[in-house]
Amino acid sequence: MENNTVNVLVAGVGGQGVILASDIMAEVFMELGYDVKKSEVHGMAMRGGIVTSHFRFGKKVYSPLIKEGDVDILFAFEQLEGLRWLNHLKPNGKIIMNDHKINPPAVNLGEMEYPKAIPEIIRSKFKDFYLVKGTEIALELGDVRAANVVLLGGISKFFEVKEDIWLKTILNYLPTKVHELNRKAFFAGRDQIY
Repeated sequence: MENNTVNVLVAGVGGQGVILASDIMAEVFMELGYDVKKSEVHGMAMRGGIVTSHFRFGKKVYSPLIKEGDVDILFAFEQLEGLRWLNHLKPNGKIIMNDHKINPPAVNLGEMEYPKAIPEIIRSKFKDFYLVKGTEIALELGDVRAANVVLLGGISKFFEVKEDIWLKTILNYLPTKVHELNRKAFFAGRDQIY
């Protein structure tokens, strides 16, 4: 990647753990000695609004913001958010997306319809597309809030970083009582990426 800077755009909906996931990624790469920059837009996060985080790491990173068309990896926690930010991706960019839908207010009010066949639309444009059953796996494990850790497990496969560094960092952010559940969530997410 040019200038050895990797650009990850994390996108989701308020309450999905987007900011926590980008904080964990920043911590992992800082620990490895990279220069890390991060920027967040919270929108109406408390009401299920859009939440995005620009996450960049490399030898020397000058700006926290990623220019449109410069995203290496789109890390989407929800299908519509995956679709919304597609134009920010490089032509050879990767997408890891949670196979989950959250209706925006306009859909709930009957003013709009949720777009159909989002994974198919994305797959037709990008060959490096990974659909992860993050929410489904988290529910099977017993806590929907672990979906972001399932997704972190998935994205961790894209980087040459030891599993134990990811795991140690993730668990440092979480209370001890949910460590075992999140350990399982992380490995289940890794298993989703072939």
